[in-house]
Amino acid sequence: QLINGLSDEKVRWQETVENLEHTLDNISGDVLLAAGFVAYLGPFTGQYRTVLYDHWVKQLTRHKVPHTSEPTLIGTLGNPVKIRSWQIAGLPNDTLSVENGVINQYSQRWTHFIDPQSQANKWIKNMEKDNGLDVFKLSDRDFLRSMENAIRFGKPCLLENVGEELDPALEPVLLKQTYKQQGNTVLKLGDTVIPYHEDFRMYITTKLPNPHYTPEISTKLTLINFTLSPSGLEDQLLGQVVAEERPDLEEAKNQLIVSNAKMRQELKDIEDQILYRLSSSEGNPVDDMELIKVLEASKMKAAEIQAKVRIAEQTEKDIDLTRMEYIPVAVRTQILFFCVSDLANVDPMYQYSLEWFLNIFLSGIANSERADNLKKRIANINRHLTYNLYSNVCRSLFEKHKLMFAFLLCARIMMNEAKIDQSEWRYLLSGGSIHVMTENPAPDWLSDRAWRDILALSNLPAFSDFAHDFTKHLSEFQAIFDSPEPHREPLPGIWNEYLDQFQKLLVLRCLRGDKVTNAMQDFVATNLEPRFIEPQATNLSVVFKDSSSTTPLIFVLSPGTDPAADLYKFAEEMKFSKKLSAISLGQGQGPRAEAMMRSSIERGKWVFFQNCHLAPSWMPALERLIEHISPDKVHRDFRLWLTSLPSNKFPVSILQNGSKMTIEPPRGVKANLLKSYSSLSDDFLNSCRKVMEFKSLLLSLCLFHGNALERRKFGPLGFNIPYEFTDGDLRICISQLKMFLDEYDDIPYKVLKYTAGEINYGGRVTDDWDRRCIMNILEDYYSPSVLFHEHSYSASGIYHQIQPTYDLNGYLSYIKGLPLNDMPEIFGLHDNANITFAQNETYALLGAIIQLQPKSSSIGGQGREEIVEDVANNILLQSPEPINLQLVTAKYPVLYEESMNTVLVQEVIRYNRLLQVITQTLRDLLKALKGLVVMSSQLELMATSLYNNTVPELWKAKAYPSLKPLSSWVMDLMQRLDFLQTWIQGGIPAVFWISGFFFPQAFLTGTLQNFARKSVISIDTISFDFKVMHQSVSELKKRPEEGCYIHGLFLEGARWDPEAFQLAESRPKELYTEMAVIWLLPTPNRKIQDQDFYLCPIYKTLTRAGTLSTTGHSTNYIIAVEIPSDQPQRHWIKRGVALICALDY
Repeated sequence: QLINGLSDEKVRWQETVENLEHTLDNISGDVLLAAGFVAYLGPFTGQYRTVLYDHWVKQLTRHKVPHTSEPTLIGTLGNPVKIRSWQIAGLPNDTLSVENGVINQYSQRWTHFIDPQSQANKWIKNMEKDNGLDVFKLSDRDFLRSMENAIRFGKPCLLENVGEELDPALEPVLLKQTYKQQGNTVLKLGDTVIPYHEDFRMYITTKLPNPHYTPEISTKLTLINFTLSPSGLEDQLLGQVVAEERPDLEEAKNQLIVSNAKMRQELKDIEDQILYRLSSSEGNPVDDMELIKVLEASKMKAAEIQAKVRIAEQTEKDIDLTRMEYIPVAVRTQILFFCVSDLANVDPMYQYSLEWFLNIFLSGIANSERADNLKKRIANINRHLTYNLYSNVCRSLFEKHKLMFAFLLCARIMMNEAKIDQSEWRYLLSGGSIHVMTENPAPDWLSDRAWRDILALSNLPAFSDFAHDFTKHLSEFQAIFDSPEPHREPLPGIWNEYLDQFQKLLVLRCLRGDKVTNAMQDFVATNLEPRFIEPQATNLSVVFKDSSSTTPLIFVLSPGTDPAADLYKFAEEMKFSKKLSAISLGQGQGPRAEAMMRSSIERGKWVFFQNCHLAPSWMPALERLIEHISPDKVHRDFRLWLTSLPSNKFPVSILQNGSKMTIEPPRGVKANLLKSYSSLSDDFLNSCRKVMEFKSLLLSLCLFHGNALERRKFGPLGFNIPYEFTDGDLRICISQLKMFLDEYDDIPYKVLKYTAGEINYGGRVTDDWDRRCIMNILEDYYSPSVLFHEHSYSASGIYHQIQPTYDLNGYLSYIKGLPLNDMPEIFGLHDNANITFAQNETYALLGAIIQLQPKSSSIGGQGREEIVEDVANNILLQSPEPINLQLVTAKYPVLYEESMNTVLVQEVIRYNRLLQVITQTLRDLLKALKGLVVMSSQLELMATSLYNNTVPELWKAKAYPSLKPLSSWVMDLMQRLDFLQTWIQGGIPAVFWISGFFFPQAFLTGTLQNFARKSVISIDTISFDFKVMHQSVSELKKRPEEGCYIHGLFLEGARWDPEAFQLAESRPKELYTEMAVIWLLPTPNRKIQDQDFYLCPIYKTLTRAGTLSTTGHSTNYIIAVEIPSDQPQRHWIKRGVALICALDY
């Protein structure tokens, strides 16, 4: 019987012995790998862990260290029973998370989880719940006391939400600095010595997605990266969708997990019992009846378990097959989640938690349309879910980011289906580089920028013949260029059939960048659904419905908005106006706010905290208050309303779990007028002594306010700096208007213009050229002519004065009849301004998408690192050696009568410094990519810049201002160096390329200095006279006797007409034109002319705005020149006309 009993076990045990021997032979390599994994790989992502681990395995093979064929951490150290118990406690079941569990189990140091989605946090809380886990934060007042408690009584503790710094008081605990005192193990915490219990365990978690810890931290703690990976999230979502759709299956699977683990445990217990009996049995084992009984039981149990395990495995396979069918839902949802979580890179207020996302996911499954077959049901879930998420997120996005989000969702879904090529995607976002520059085939209508883009596009595989074909079909492409809807025109030749809708976006980006946003809308409408581009109306009741007494409601403001009035109105509708207390946060308001909140929580009132961005130091306290709201104790009517401008000091946890909505000012002159007039009353309109004049000037003033606000959208064409004018500025002007009209007999226009232009609005204006602009715009609105009721404010007469006999309703109905979209004429701008505005919008949108790009992506077989390496090598090849300074100083010594020598030497020094930085950093980066030096955060940023075709910050710091993309910037730098080399070799040039100077102000001063020294006059009395030349650069062979010739400038907002020899209106779609050569002629005691010219500022780049440097020079403005004109100055001032040294392409 005994032998019989043992013979069955023999087979099983023999297998086990073989397995054990195999394991034992390879144990050294396997354990070495596992130890390395636990010690080093915790902080890395799943992908990177695999790369390093595979590398280690190859090393072991090379050095002939025995190891199993495919060793894994989980295989070597993982205990299946233990892992099952972790998963039951909420550890996600993807490989990365299980590895993290094993690292946590075997780590010698306490573990610190990087846990932005709070998954580790949840798991630890469940796993240690029965052991009396203590949870606290560094911000808790008595966190050290809680810690002391846990150490004394051997309880596990979790320190959550830590930042990048840990409290120094924790040092002894982190380093486990225990010692013996009278035979007991003790530890010194703060000033107290406390007994140290062996069972004490400590876990730390942070919600920061990408924290920067000092190297010391990783010597004290084991960092474990718990950031959600796409595959990990997919696994979890699959579980959830199947649990919702087929609860029977998910239930069966969960029961299997538990019973499998239980059966394996029972079998192990029986085996242990047999071995124990055999080893401890005294005398003859054959006489031990107990032993024989156990063997019998064991045999039966083993057979039963094996049968059950087989059934269980089969069931598990069936379940997994069914689960596989739901993979498309999990994949789609995972794409959506990462789209949403990436939004925080664009604005710090765009934060969403995994929990919030899962709620939307579950409600999406529950509310989507049912269907007879699974395929249709999955399509329904995906469609409903995508839109449901989009509309939920849209409420909390600013208008300018809504299309970006819709386009990103659409593109990421299509990339997952391999419908978008990565190199084409990169071209759309950041353009490309040109290998060979050829001549523009149609300079009369095609800009140089467009031609460069076409050449760069032709480097992509799908577009290899495009530039060549373009030249063949010029007239058809011109028709597209001139069309009012170029994005809907068919392409000529083979291209219309050959390219898909996404690839056509790239062609449009070259030809008409201003229409790319329209094309994106069409793209989203076709590939997702038209409802993704319809305006999303936000109202308070929807957001309110989504909130609860424990989740705050957050208004994300934009400058010049205030939702208070809307909230009071809503409170009235909800019968809460008596139960709403408000406070504007700021210095010293913290304790008041706290008291207000505590009493409202109990009584079920609403609390409204305004301007959280003004109280950054109180934000941690607010976060604590919100976290401590317990659902059982809070009154269900309680609501917390918060307002804040975007700020990175606003606590992420509040944002992630709150209901957010953005508040923006109305867009357009019409909307602004409506807003201004809807706050007035008939009584107010009639309250002035001069009623008729007051009404007419009031309309004028409100129009001016709308004009000043809306002019900003045109960028530097409107104002150099986008000022944040508010309703308060308008209100004070209205009060002053009424006051001055009541007090004076004649209307004091001069006083009105001064108070409005120099004080109320002008007080915010910091740029002199903008002040000139504001004062000139005011001339149109505060002048006697506006009192005539047929007075027109714009050329077409659409915006005009009306009869002052109208009442408020009359004014409102006139305003409602104005066009919804502003015509540029109301601002005094050229129609081309709309193109500039649309182009800026396109590039801003693409720039925002660049910020959302994942850091690792491969392009048509080329990885990100290879692309960066190529770009770096190319630039290194083009970069010349620094210019030999000794030769230059020898040939051009410092001379009293020739200041240009000094200018040249200074320029050479500046360019050499830049060249050194470029070559040094590129070499460092190439070494870092090969792993020869550490990849610092600066080099990491530089690599991202090279990848995105933008100029690295490291270079910008040592360079001249420029807006060019990297490929053009490098070409421009080479041209600048050529300019200097030609000067060095051929002597001082006849005509200076002013755009080639690093510091043009020095060159201008040098020109004045030469004249002053030659004529022996004080330099303070000399200024420039300006003459535009008839001759071109090539015709001017020698320097003028006095002063100098300059060229290389571009006019924006107007063009130079060489026939009429004066400024003229731009041609349609021609945004920038080249300016003729200008002669700067130093003249003593010169009087500035008033008539027949426009005083035109010269800027280095198109942004125009600069900062004042220590020398008192603006970093952007150079000098103002006088250009002949037959129009009054005001005309060009309102047009925003300026000369620019360098464009942005």
